[in-house]
Amino acid sequence: MHISDDQSPLHASRSLALFDRTMAWATEIPAAILVVLETVILFAGVVSRYVFDAPLTWTDELASILFLWLAMLGAVIALRRGEHMRLATFLNWMRPGLRAWVETLGTCIVVLFVAMLLLPSYDHIADQWIVTTPALQWHDSVRVAAIGVGVVLMLAIALARLLERSSLTAVAGCVVVMAALVAALWFLKPVLTTLGNINLLIFFVGGVGLCVALGVPIAFSFGIATIGYLALTTTVPLTIVVNRMDEGMSNIILLAVPLFVFLGALIEMTGLARAMVDFLASLLGHVRGGLQYVLLGAMYLVSGISGSKAADMAAIAPALFPEMKKRGAQQGELVGLLAASGAMSETIPPSLVLITIGAVTGVSISALFTGGLLPAVVGMLALGILIYFRTRAHDMSGVARTHWRQVGKLFVIALPALALPVLIRATVVEGVATATEVATVGVVYTLLAGLLLYRQFDWSRMYPILVGTASLSGAILLIIGCATGMAWALTQSGFSRSLVEMMAAVPGGKMGFLLVSALMFTVLGSVLEGIPAIVLFGPLLFPVARAVGVNEVHYAMVAVFAMGLGLFAPPFGVGFYAACAIGKVEPDEVFSRVWPFLGVLLIALLIIVAIPWISTGFL
Repeated sequence: MHISDDQSPLHASRSLALFDRTMAWATEIPAAILVVLETVILFAGVVSRYVFDAPLTWTDELASILFLWLAMLGAVIALRRGEHMRLATFLNWMRPGLRAWVETLGTCIVVLFVAMLLLPSYDHIADQWIVTTPALQWHDSVRVAAIGVGVVLMLAIALARLLERSSLTAVAGCVVVMAALVAALWFLKPVLTTLGNINLLIFFVGGVGLCVALGVPIAFSFGIATIGYLALTTTVPLTIVVNRMDEGMSNIILLAVPLFVFLGALIEMTGLARAMVDFLASLLGHVRGGLQYVLLGAMYLVSGISGSKAADMAAIAPALFPEMKKRGAQQGELVGLLAASGAMSETIPPSLVLITIGAVTGVSISALFTGGLLPAVVGMLALGILIYFRTRAHDMSGVARTHWRQVGKLFVIALPALALPVLIRATVVEGVATATEVATVGVVYTLLAGLLLYRQFDWSRMYPILVGTASLSGAILLIIGCATGMAWALTQSGFSRSLVEMMAAVPGGKMGFLLVSALMFTVLGSVLEGIPAIVLFGPLLFPVARAVGVNEVHYAMVAVFAMGLGLFAPPFGVGFYAACAIGKVEPDEVFSRVWPFLGVLLIALLIIVAIPWISTGFL
């Protein structure tokens, strides 16, 4: 860190530490309170409507206002804690000196993006002053001010990170490189305006690809590419970027994101996840490959509730891996199976990807929740068959079968936990609560089960859980917001029409379209993850699917399963590295072992493509 002559290194580091503590206090406490408020408000809406038949007209409105504040504060927290989603593969390949310089460049790009949003954010707040909410009669500026505050706080944090982690020489070099690039593009602006849709390749393929490869968080990569495209090739005011971000992040359906993240953390903390695992292990632990089957079953039950695949895997793996290792299983093999089980379970409701599809395409959430169960069963059966053949030679002579009385006891203990996934899905399907509200029912149920039944409730963990919920949710929602702006730019350029024409002309009719879509979403899932890929391409491709005769729920399952396959496929899949981190294994040890598992999932994907009934049979 380089500092001025009149400021000692100790004083500078103390100043930065004080700034960091202040930012933590100013963002984490309000964000934690907002998570609690959203839960209480929406659960009150469910109770008033379903129990007392007296709907509260203001709950959704107030929840929507607070939601944007939660999303932006969460995005700020994620930036301060380094928890925004990004691709670190190429950074890990670099030598330390080069990596440090590239990290500095990435931070400078973040600074440039949020700085360019300052004036548009102010303009958007001013524009929304004349709009008032129907029930509360509040100015809409109260809601959208969250974006302006979030932008200012992110700018301050990014600048502080440069002071803390980068030398003055590195920062100056990065600024020179960026200034030269911006100047060159500005000089070429007359040329760029004549290139038409070639600019899409320059900004949204080249620009986004370069930023992602440099380790810039995905949300900021989308955002800077969109601003560059609009500023240099169009006359559209940059206020539209903030407007589209607002629209993308404010969909009330997406309020399910923080609520399900909160629910998933509570399931682990209150012991519900452990109760499920212990019961399944008592049933199958004595057979060859039994604990591997338990891992698949546990992932099926838990998956989707937390909103984070990493959280799902972290809830299951520590309970099973020690005993599996005692029985001779190789660690790389276990992590390969863990990664594959994460890919297998992507379609299981209440998956946040399914919720996002419903938000951006208009497909029924309850239909998506119903349609997502069987595709995951197909993937689970495919993995189970592979496990059977790979574990036939295991010696199980030293493993005793659990007595049926103990199995029964563990079943009774696990019954409240096993009932939770059923409760969540039934509550949505039966119309008791919306997809947004249902997580609050799960939260209240889990809190009561943890306090009254399992007696495992660590109050000291609640604040970190609430802050972690806000951080992960903010990271996800900022991606959705920036991807919405990028999708708008793609649509206005005419690209959507060209993509529709190209996909509609794929040889092989309906089946050819599905196969090409599966391949495309596998690649997108590896590079972008599921939610940003769906926000970008869902509104474009789902109408094409309907036009060529593909059921939209079937198409959603193909897309989500394919993206899950990409998400956990090395070398780019972020989920693969998350599984390695949870299993505490170097990726090199798992790289060759994960492919057989992903191979059988590819076969499962082809079966799902070929047999629409798997996705639509229970609709």
